[in-house]
Parts: sequence; structure tokens; C-alpha cells
Amino acid sequence: MLNGINQMLIDTLGPLGPVMALGLLGLLMMGLTLPTMLKRRPNAFAKLKSQRTEKSAASGAGPTLRRGEKSDKLERFAQFLEPQNQEEMSAAKMRMLQAGYRAKNSVRMFHASQFILGIGALVLGTLYALVRSATGEISSQQMMLFILIPGVAGYYLPRYWVNKRIKQRQTEIVQGFPDALDMMLVCVEAGQSLDQSIIRVGKESRAGYPALADEFDLIAQEIKAGKDRKDVLRDMAERCGIPDVASFVTTLIQSATFGTSIAEALRVYSAEMRDKRVMRAEEKANVLPTKLTLGTMLFTLPPLLIILIGPSVYGITLMMGS
Repeated sequence: MLNGINQMLIDTLGPLGPVMALGLLGLLMMGLTLPTMLKRRPNAFAKLKSQRTEKSAASGAGPTLRRGEKSDKLERFAQFLEPQNQEEMSAAKMRMLQAGYRAKNSVRMFHASQFILGIGALVLGTLYALVRSATGEISSQQMMLFILIPGVAGYYLPRYWVNKRIKQRQTEIVQGFPDALDMMLVCVEAGQSLDQSIIRVGKESRAGYPALADEFDLIAQEIKAGKDRKDVLRDMAERCGIPDVASFVTTLIQSATFGTSIAEALRVYSAEMRDKRVMRAEEKANVLPTKLTLGTMLFTLPPLLIILIGPSVYGITLMMGS
């Protein structure tokens, strides 16, 4: 069926018929979407904020103590750039938090970047296909590949970037977590409270492990704001998405619930984290010879064979030639 439609477009519009059909379809979809986007109902909170701003400007009042938020130009398109389902929206926000993006409009920016990069790459692919068709004859399948592959790559590039950021951040947290636990144990045994220890660990970990320091700073700020410590710790475990951090949070919550010594719990758990770090290093060291085998076979064995067998092959060739 697709081949029939493709042939019909070529017979009707010429060799560029499929490209022209795709362009017209995209313009039609944009034309149908723009009126809905422009007629979107204004947000009630945004309306109240604008009325308050106009009222303060009319009365000549000075700036308020609370710092106003910057205007988000993508707010009017939030209905199209954000999931409307609450569960999907929560999952998207959690992925942005795990990647280190804590801005209020991070989900909106993510989907906007997907849309912009996808459309931009699609346009560039279309221009490239037109140039190739003008300089030489190409098939319709090649033209479709030249157009669609850049668009798909541009659409999935932000997702790849976010996944990469999540893995890098989790790796950094895992590497710095044993040292942070040791420092927290020292602070607790020195007489500081758990909240003061968290603040000190976040301050000292900033130079080597900024992602871990951000998590501890966020915990300290939420506790200062009056949020329950158990909820704050659970939120940290959910943001990090690391089993070691989740176990640490469970240990602290159980220690606070049953009234046991936090210093003793930290001592046992920090020793376990150090053992895990040594085990991870040993695992990487044991995997290294296996990874080097392929490189050794490719770059060592062929030159060795050439050195050993090359003179004999050359001598046999001369003997056969004579």
C-alpha cells in the first residue's frame, strides 16, 4: 500500500512528490494546532499574579521582599509540552531530578528541546535530500531515510542526554558515599547532631562530589523549612535511585524509630560501604584481562605473525619464482 501511494505521488507531483506531501502534512498539522494553542484558557494563578503586579505598579509600591520568579515563555504551551496525567508528570519530574535538573520548568524544557531538535533536524534532512536530488538521482527510499533519520535522532538526543546525566550522577554519588558516611560518623561521634553533620558533610563534599553535596544541602534546607526528617530522607533515596542510599535511609529511619544509637548504625553501615567499594574495585580489576583479550589479539598477534612467518613466505615466493 505504501509503495502504491508513493508511486501515485511521484506520478502526480514528480520525483519530489513524497517530500512535498510530507511538507504539506506538517503544515496542515501545525495549522490545526496553532489555533488551539493560541486560544488556551489563561492560568488562574498567572492572572492573579499579573493583577497583583499591575496593582503594585499603579500604587507606586517598591519591590517586595520575596524575589519574583522569572517569566517562563513556554508556560503558554505547557498543555502540549507537559504530560497531563499526574503519574506521568511525577515520573518525568523525578527523572529530571535524578539528572540534576531541579528547575520548575525542567520537564517543559525537556519536551521543548525534543520538539525543536526533532523539527530542526527534520528540516535539515529535507534540505539535504533536496540538494542530493538536485545534484543526482536518488530513490524515494533513500530520500525518506535522509529526511526521517535526522528527525528521529534529533528527537531522541535529549532523552539520551538525560539518561547519560542520570548515570554519571549516580556513579558520582556511589563513589563519594562511603567517604561521606565516614565523615558523618566522625561528626556524630564528635557531638554534633545529625542535622549539623549533614550540613558539614555537604560542605566538605562539594569539591570532590558536587552531586552528593547537592543532595545533602537539599536535605538540610528541607529540614530547616520544617519538613519531616523521615520524608526528607525518603525523598533523597527516591531522587538518587541507588540501592545503597535507600538502605542508608532505611537504617537512619529505623534507628530513629527504635531509639538506637545513630553513631553505631553509621559505624556498621560505613564499614559495609567500604567493603562494597573494595569489592567493586576488585570486580573491575578481574574484568580487565577479559576486556584486554580482544585488543591483544587484534594489535599484537597479527604483527607477531608477520614478523615470524613473513621472511619464510618471502623466501618461498622467491623459490617458486625462480
